[in-house]
Amino acid sequence: MIMFPNAKINIGLNVLSKREDGYHDLETIFYPIGLRDALEVVESERLMFTSSGLELPGDPMDNLCLKAYRLLSHDYKLPSVHIHLHKHIPIGAGLGGGSSDASFFIKLMNDKFELGLEISKMEAYASQLGSDCAFFIQNKPAAAFGKGDQLQNIAINLSDFFMVLVMPSVQVSTAEAYRGVIPQAVSNSLVDLIKQPVKEWKTSIKNDFEISVFDQYPIVGDIKSKLYQSGALYASMSGSGSSVFGIFQEKLELPGLEKDNQVFYGV
Repeated sequence: MIMFPNAKINIGLNVLSKREDGYHDLETIFYPIGLRDALEVVESERLMFTSSGLELPGDPMDNLCLKAYRLLSHDYKLPSVHIHLHKHIPIGAGLGGGSSDASFFIKLMNDKFELGLEISKMEAYASQLGSDCAFFIQNKPAAAFGKGDQLQNIAINLSDFFMVLVMPSVQVSTAEAYRGVIPQAVSNSLVDLIKQPVKEWKTSIKNDFEISVFDQYPIVGDIKSKLYQSGALYASMSGSGSSVFGIFQEKLELPGLEKDNQVFYGV
């Protein structure tokens, strides 16, 4: 069985406070986009994980799909499987690719082996794997609170716009990004701000990670500036970076950005 885990972008990200458990309370808008990996699971004589496409960092045995398998196997008698992941979503880009892979794996196992898991149960499993994993179970636009695992469905549709996603040749670790942020409360919730016309987001919706990331990696800030210079209604770094997206009224190409970066059109 094959599924195609998709990426997400963050429209706005407010880091509100530091929690006693070491995490941060935040507020953001998750929006699914069409950039996808490919995930295949077949029964096997032993548990296996292989990958192709982009090189995965770290020990393959620590991959979130394997962690999801082990998590499910605590409660269900599962056969051994061969998991193959073709990685296309850029890594260290703030696009949630690894989280999406893990959550789609849970959904795939539920379907393939008829586990009968309800959405809330799958979200509970996913939340144990990562703060933004639960979002990919329903995979619909949502406001996220707490660590990113408290979700509220919202009505937002960007299908009438053209999106450009730019990935520079740098990766930003989440821990590194958080070290440069000073948490602070906000007066206006993103749930309300997102209701404004997209062209007004530029002056009202921000990503708290941008200041420190742009300071350390000027290329990321330059990309955002170039997207605005090219006519973007709204441009922002996604999550903790380093990818930057622009929302445009019309379809276009940006060959100037393609020289030094990966550029994905119409995601």
